Amino acid sequence: MNDINLEKLRVNRGAHAAPKKRRSSNTRTWIIAGATLAIIVYALLPKPTAIQATQVVSAWPSQQYQVLNATGYVVAQRKAAVAPKGTGRVEWIGVSEGDVVKEGVVLARLESRDVAASYQAASANRQVAEAAVTSAENEMQDADRNLDRTTLLFNKRLLSVLNLQDAKSRKARVAASLKSSQASLAAARANEQLAKTNLDSTQMVAPFDGTVLSRSANVGDIVTPLASAADAKGAVLLIADLNSLEVDADVSESSLAQIKMGQPCEIVLDAYPDRRYRAEVRIIAPTVNRASATVTAKVRFLDRDPDVLPDMSARVAFLSQAVNADQQKPVMAVSPTAIVEGEGGSHVFQIGADGRAHAVAVQVGAVLGGVRAVSGNLKVGDALVLAPGSKMSDGDRIKLADAP
Repeated sequence: MNDINLEKLRVNRGAHAAPKKRRSSNTRTWIIAGATLAIIVYALLPKPTAIQATQVVSAWPSQQYQVLNATGYVVAQRKAAVAPKGTGRVEWIGVSEGDVVKEGVVLARLESRDVAASYQAASANRQVAEAAVTSAENEMQDADRNLDRTTLLFNKRLLSVLNLQDAKSRKARVAASLKSSQASLAAARANEQLAKTNLDSTQMVAPFDGTVLSRSANVGDIVTPLASAADAKGAVLLIADLNSLEVDADVSESSLAQIKMGQPCEIVLDAYPDRRYRAEVRIIAPTVNRASATVTAKVRFLDRDPDVLPDMSARVAFLSQAVNADQQKPVMAVSPTAIVEGEGGSHVFQIGADGRAHAVAVQVGAVLGGVRAVSGNLKVGDALVLAPGSKMSDGDRIKLADAP
């Protein structure tokens, strides 16, 4: 077998290494050149303008008439704690929180068996007294007839003077008995009325049309007018006329000259910040709270809303003039410094997601406090450039002033 020359089968790796090295060198050269070109282009581009941002907000036209703001709470002008006149144990409660009640309707009742028995006894005594008066009146009629007959016979000389005197004496005794019976009847009727009042006192009735706000006692609880006994309740129910709701607003003593009786107002409740309620000043308290140097102004609602409840927190804006329904609708508003006035009209610069400022044409309205009403292709919450300046144009690159 012939010998194989292994030297001829060996692979020369050195012949292929040199071309690979040349390709790697060329690639690095192009990468360095591209990066250098990018740096040069970036350096030649205009730098982003540092700006401050603001937002499109909601505002109300009534803000232009505000002269003073105050805070307070919703209260009911007519409110009553329903409690019994006497002490007793609650036997029945016929209403719950939120129920609407009418004046005179029985709301709760105390145990009244003993009081009812006293009333029945007083009623029976009154009936006995009435019977006694009836008997005495009959006796009086008989005495009158006897006196008339005796007088007639005496004038005919058929009876003596003694008989006439006896008839007159009998009439006097019967008359006295009748007066006594009538007095007893008056006393019996008074006792019956007292017993009836005591019985009625065990029933708690609504003093006016209203709504039950709370229940402070349950069936079986002992209630007393002064709540002096241990574990005793002073009142069973709390009711209020929700048609008499108003806001007690605390006005600074130094600002008292800016409000007056009947002044138009606008109420905003913390529970419903997007609603505005028309109102007016009903009364200004004639006293000053020395501790807080404030005066209480009672502002009544002009529009009834069942969602308004007592003790809600409220803000009151005292206005220079009344507002109509259209002025109670929110409008878009922006900071006045975000508006750019030009020959072609007014516009603002909206901050786009691409990091550029986009000009949006707007129609400018009234100044509403610290903002100005606008209308255009915007929505509440849009970010705008604050104080863009005259050199800014549509499409400029921007960044927030505090951004890196």
